[in-house]
Amino acid sequence: MPRTRTRTPRSRTRTHARTGLPFAALSMASASALLLAGCSQSSDASQKTADSAAPAATATGKKPAPFSEGKVKVALVRQSGAGDYFEQWGNGAKAQAKALGIDLTVYDAQADNAKQATDLSSAINSGAKTIIVDHGFPATIQPEIDKAVKKGIKVVVYDVETTNKSVVSTKQDDASMAQAVLDVMADELGKDAKVGYVNVAGYAALDKRDSVWKKTADTNGWEQAFKVGKVTDSTATDNVPLVSAALTQHSDVAGVFAPYDELAKGTVLAVQNKKLQSKVKVFGADVSNADIQNMTAKDSPWVATAGTDPSAVGAAVVRTAALELAGQLNKTSVEFPAVAITQDFLKSKKIENMDQLREALPALNLAKVSTADWIPNVAH
Repeated sequence: MPRTRTRTPRSRTRTHARTGLPFAALSMASASALLLAGCSQSSDASQKTADSAAPAATATGKKPAPFSEGKVKVALVRQSGAGDYFEQWGNGAKAQAKALGIDLTVYDAQADNAKQATDLSSAINSGAKTIIVDHGFPATIQPEIDKAVKKGIKVVVYDVETTNKSVVSTKQDDASMAQAVLDVMADELGKDAKVGYVNVAGYAALDKRDSVWKKTADTNGWEQAFKVGKVTDSTATDNVPLVSAALTQHSDVAGVFAPYDELAKGTVLAVQNKKLQSKVKVFGADVSNADIQNMTAKDSPWVATAGTDPSAVGAAVVRTAALELAGQLNKTSVEFPAVAITQDFLKSKKIENMDQLREALPALNLAKVSTADWIPNVAH
């Protein structure tokens, strides 16, 4: 939590891990919600994956049933969105599935709620022993989740609010993610600063981050000069005019918090368009290759973010599903820790992409989350 003593603005390199986390990917909380994280979208059709796996740690233990009996059929039912988060998440999931000998079928509704319900129904009828649901609108998919559970299919969800107590929930701790970067913001700006805020209500993850924002802003005596933001199929681009207009009226803000990387990208462009990059610091959330490039670009005002490695998260969700299917998970929820990442750290380590960041920040590696000696662990 932020300290109560007065701080003077200063530059600090912070890379500590936060227990209880990502990130990035955001649960939907309204029927019209678009997914808020991500990468280039994958094919619309259901497809078998044949991607090459990332390096995996060697398994030493004996495989339990059903993995000892050959390939295990698993379905991944997704709601992917714009940006590179979802692509990396999917790559990690596919790599871990291949390492485990899982026959993985991927369905991607790409922000079509009705299609995701249909995809989930298809997965139920496909003979899959386990179904992983990656994001989605609860009201649309809950009936299908209930059907899957009733048929004896193990269901693991990621960033999906579900009322079925038989479902295993996996997620990032969005409150912890927000706190990680807001601690950096407090160090940078000090007390009683004038600040801006770019966020959207109605999304579970962003609402959790908002709660932390309010408490931190109050603790530090920050004056919120403006709040703007919207989510569209081009979130970054569509937020530029909103933030630009706000900065026209409040060009004296010292920093802006935008707790989702697409919102942060739009904020950065607006700050640069108004030629305020030497005066206004941007604090975001989530991390990806594109985010790293944005933060390390010349004169970038984006000075800090917090996030998980989406590839590592995707792999960890698959491991969680494998443990549940083998009867070895013994819990109904798994959370992934986040890491605070500063621009200074990225530049000092000459980090240009996620591979280099993983090497420089071992805390991003979720190799110890949801694992066992029989699982060939894909770290990312």
